[in-house]
Formats: sequence, C-alpha cells, structure tokens
Amino acid sequence: MNAGKSTSLLQSAHNYREQGMDVMLFTAAIDDRYGKGVIKSRIGLASDAVVFDEHSQFLDLVRAQHKQQQIACVLVDEAQFLSTAQVNQLAVVVDELDLPVLCYGIRTDFQGELFSGSSRLLAIADKLFELKTVCSCGRKATMTIRLGEDGQAIAAGAQVEIGGNERYESKCRRHHRALMQQATSL
Repeated sequence: MNAGKSTSLLQSAHNYREQGMDVMLFTAAIDDRYGKGVIKSRIGLASDAVVFDEHSQFLDLVRAQHKQQQIACVLVDEAQFLSTAQVNQLAVVVDELDLPVLCYGIRTDFQGELFSGSSRLLAIADKLFELKTVCSCGRKATMTIRLGEDGQAIAAGAQVEIGGNERYESKCRRHHRALMQQATSL
C-alpha cells in the first residue's frame, strides 16, 4: 500500500508506448474502486486494462492479442489476486512467447499471510523488485493493517476486502504486530 506500485506499472506502460510498442495491461476484476478495467494510481495516472478473475486464462489471452498486434510487454496490477495456476501461465508467456511480464502487487494480507499469487511469484519470478513505503514511525513498512469502521486495527476477517487508505495502512513489522495484538485483546 502506498509504495507506488500502480504508478510504476503505468510509467512502464508509458515508456513502452512512447517507443511505439504495444503493451497489454491486466487488473483484477475484484478491485473496481476506479471502475472495471481501470488501473489508477493515487497520484492520478490511469489506463484501461483487461480485467482478470479466477477463470482468466492468461496464456490464451496474451497469445490471442499477440497474434493481432505485436505485444512488447505484459503488465499485471494487483498480482496478489492471481492464482498459482495463473502465475504459472504468465511464466509460460515469458518462456514460450518470449515476452516480459511485470507483475505488481503486495506480498501479504492484513494478517501477514501470503496471498497465493504472491507466494507463487516469490517462488518462480526471475527478478524481484521491492517498492518501499514507510510506516508512521518512519521505518520501512512491510506489512498492511486493516482498519475497522472506527479507524482501529482489526485482526480477523476475510483475506480479501477491497479498500484504499480508508481501510488499510502500511506498517513496519513492529507496529503491525503491536496493532494485531491490541486488536485481538479487545
């Protein structure tokens, strides 16, 4: 959260397009905060994207689009919502179609547990780049805390609940642990 993932993705797309190259952008259907099929950064950059859900077949989608127009790169926003199988399909896009695939997402949920898409990406990605943000204490934030209606941290709930700054805050491990302990003691 707040590390500039979508901004970085959109900048990469812009760089390819500026060189006259076509890109294929994907975003999760579950995240419709800015409308279906829209990647938007907090600083106002936006682009249309192909929507993916748990049934999306990335290899088929990319292969079909690549046949129509030469794609230079595939970019995936909200990659934590990919399934393990979908990450494997994206690896085939890299290995067999020889296209770079750049995935942007978070590693863990508000309870500190890996998302399945993130887990698989961590396991098989050729390169990993960490975009950093800071906790309210100034340390590097590596965790995300979910806030309840009252603005206080909550420790239980569904793994996926879409929201922005009103629902989530980036925290260092120390503050994440303290807030989760506080939330479980209530």
